Amino acid sequence: MKNTHNKFFVYLRSYLTIFLPKQRNYSQHTIAATQQVWGMLLPYICKRAEKRIDNLTFADFSYETVSEFLDDMEASKNWKPATRNHRLARIRSFFHYAAGLDPLLSVYLADLRKIRLKKGADKSFVLDFMKPTEVSAILHQPNTSTKMGIRDMFFMTLMFDSAARNCEMLTMRICDFKVKEKVVYLIGKGNKPRCVPISDTTVQHFQQYVKRYHSSGDETSLIFYTLRHGEKTPMSDDNVARFIRKYSTQARRINPKIPEKVHPHMFRKSRAMSLYRSGMPLPLVSEWLGHNDPETTLIYARADTEMKRKAIEKADALAGTPTLPEATNGIWNGDDNIIRQLLGLEAK
Repeated sequence: MKNTHNKFFVYLRSYLTIFLPKQRNYSQHTIAATQQVWGMLLPYICKRAEKRIDNLTFADFSYETVSEFLDDMEASKNWKPATRNHRLARIRSFFHYAAGLDPLLSVYLADLRKIRLKKGADKSFVLDFMKPTEVSAILHQPNTSTKMGIRDMFFMTLMFDSAARNCEMLTMRICDFKVKEKVVYLIGKGNKPRCVPISDTTVQHFQQYVKRYHSSGDETSLIFYTLRHGEKTPMSDDNVARFIRKYSTQARRINPKIPEKVHPHMFRKSRAMSLYRSGMPLPLVSEWLGHNDPETTLIYARADTEMKRKAIEKADALAGTPTLPEATNGIWNGDDNIIRQLLGLEAK
């Protein structure tokens, strides 16, 4: 594999800056997720191979090394099987691209293809969401007498009210928030835009927030940012997860029913379930959430046992229901010989 060490970063750079955004027209969310994977993988490989980052070659990304990386991240970062599989797919995607440019590199892609996808529990009908009282308890935790509290309060309020994905929140700009129309424009998966109505309360939070964080009036600025060495930088997923975890822990002291692990996406799911329970038809919920496939939204109907319970109770009240017999012990209770006879065994 002559000169492959020179090709590695040339190909990786073109993959991230040309292939994904310009040739495949992938969304900035997908590109950011890919960059994040490589941002974790490269330092790991450097440490393991005891090399400087500019000396890495394709050969350093072997089946064994990448497998160990995934195992380590699964343990240290608590990656779920779906997250692990997604990260692996992002890594393989680059090697597939490189092999297309240089067939001699196919050997490395073939090596990584030996890594099996990890199966997790089937949670296709399980929906983790919070009830309105639980969401409310969390939203009331930030101290709005502080600048940071104003930001956190507005972020969580807007996330819930708009049912936005975390990545949609972090790429939203001032010009995407229309105060007079009381709507926000979100760019979802596949660069698919959608317009979502918001409440008067959220508008008020926005106006208070902008006064403290966007005094310059630049309409193109990201709404949410952090300061590093005095410079504005995009807010990270980890930062959002951190303050949501903080406020949910505080709120759990007031409402013990709040889940142990509250994550940003749970606000979106909770909002969707609230809308569905309030009578919004599933097709409209699907449009609100920006789902490409309306079938995805059926999980809200499948998961809502409370609505099913109420429907059953209402039906029983109207039509009547037979009295169910009390549970009693079987005639064989305490009699091992009867049980053995039923099983075709000899009595003791």
